[in-house]
Amino acid sequence: MAEQEQHFPLSDFIEYPADVMLARAEENLAEARRRHSIRSFSDKPVARAVIERCIEAAGSAPSGANHQPWHFVAISDPQIKAEIRQQAEAIERRFYEGSAGETWLKALKPLGTGANKAYLERAPWLIAVFSQKRGGLANDGDTHNYYVHESVGLATGFLLQALHHAGLGTLTHTPKPMSFLSKICGRDNDNDRPYMLIVTGYPDEGATIPEHSTKKKPLSEISTFL
Repeated sequence: MAEQEQHFPLSDFIEYPADVMLARAEENLAEARRRHSIRSFSDKPVARAVIERCIEAAGSAPSGANHQPWHFVAISDPQIKAEIRQQAEAIERRFYEGSAGETWLKALKPLGTGANKAYLERAPWLIAVFSQKRGGLANDGDTHNYYVHESVGLATGFLLQALHHAGLGTLTHTPKPMSFLSKICGRDNDNDRPYMLIVTGYPDEGATIPEHSTKKKPLSEISTFL
């Protein structure tokens, strides 16, 4: 008979009264609605310990077979941030000059985005998220990972929420191709794939958000209850 995997009692679950549960759900909704993607960051420093705790929160996300197929590269070095900006803007210029196509550019127009990515240098932290095809729980570099895209997406969501909860502004940045991040971050191998770049820090004084980004679909359009 195969040896049974060891399990532990669920000792840290907290069951709240129904009214408290609803209040907590409403509080969380109110906090989530305060999270906005911003593009004007202050250069005010953010302690490394804050970023570490947020990455640890991201690392608690569920994943296929609990293989945790992700790696986070947190960048505060000004020279590295400047290099990332240079590489990203070169890609973005081609994007906005026509490679994106008319339909995509039309969809982006209400957000007022462009090729200038000054925030990549000004924000105190950039967090490059990488997915990993292999490694498993032991990071052996060989074990196959499962549901990689879904798992890393969940971890990225956890990270965004953790950064927001800590009191920081955030922006997701996905230049295509992102292969330059692999080289800059020292993850240039056949296992790690750049998934997303998260910009985080304090909002700059006078930071704004486009009206378009405040338009969220109502519950009736995003859900069905059976």
